[in-house]
Amino acid sequence: MSIEVARVVSIEAPDPGNFLQIILGGDNVNWKSPYFLLVIATMFWGGNFVIGKGFANIVPPFTLAFLRWFFAFLFLFPFAKRELINYKHLWKKEWKTLFWMALTGVAGFNTLVYIAVHYTTSINASLVNAPTPVLIMLLSFLFLKEKMQIRHFIGIIFSVIGVSWIVSRGSLEALLSFTINKGELLMLLAVTMWSVYSVIVKKNAHKFPASGVFLVTILIGIIILTPFTIYEWAVAKPMTFTFKGFIGFLYLGACASVISFICWNKAVTEIGPGKASPFLNLIPVFASIFAIIFLGETLTSAQLIGGVITITGVLITTGVLFKKTAKMQHSLKS
Repeated sequence: MSIEVARVVSIEAPDPGNFLQIILGGDNVNWKSPYFLLVIATMFWGGNFVIGKGFANIVPPFTLAFLRWFFAFLFLFPFAKRELINYKHLWKKEWKTLFWMALTGVAGFNTLVYIAVHYTTSINASLVNAPTPVLIMLLSFLFLKEKMQIRHFIGIIFSVIGVSWIVSRGSLEALLSFTINKGELLMLLAVTMWSVYSVIVKKNAHKFPASGVFLVTILIGIIILTPFTIYEWAVAKPMTFTFKGFIGFLYLGACASVISFICWNKAVTEIGPGKASPFLNLIPVFASIFAIIFLGETLTSAQLIGGVITITGVLITTGVLFKKTAKMQHSLKS
């Protein structure tokens, strides 16, 4: 390990728990818990699907992704500019890793989501995130040699059943005859992008200062999105910007981007992508709630039951419902 990388490893990343405690208060809440940070991140990402759907007929997808990360860059820059300058030698050395992080986690995933909601509902788009924990665990098992315990599989099964219940509206016949449209296929590609991003973060997080690497990947993501955005502006109809639209961009840039990504990356670094991935099943739960409130959609019994089953899967995976036993501690791979 070089001296430069060793210095980066010794730097403590900003703790999102401290930030949340300042914003929300409450001394009795463990704001620094990785599991709490995962809930915050997934809640903000659930809102991302709803806002993306709300902007579907107003802002083209690449432009929406560009504006989201442009606001995110402005929001994060004052806090990360020192790391951006001090570690420029590291950014040059690790440019390949940074490029793939930006392509998968910044530009790729979010743009695919915004394209997908042109062809499907925000709730359906969020529900297609169900395979994400399975894919992340598989990639972590193959490339990071992470251990997987029985309760992880049980939790994933519960989560997938819960999401399947929502998709099928509680009907087995509807589930068996389920056909995937263009939007859902795009979401599957987005899920693959996010899974690869999560594994890259886990493997390389120790190399970089947290705020600096996030700012750099945002900048690279903006560069990737720029030519596509210019093309959309050249061929699409002029957009009308309103105050509500501005608030939506701020939410995407601050909450659904900076705060959520910092929370997610901090938690993934502490407990690993395999253990964190089941929390992604909370995204369709939050998306459904926000869709009902802001888009006027109706909550069905299938969505309610499926949401409960999904959350149960998360609680099982994290060991909240069932204490660890010798049997559950048995590793499937040493």
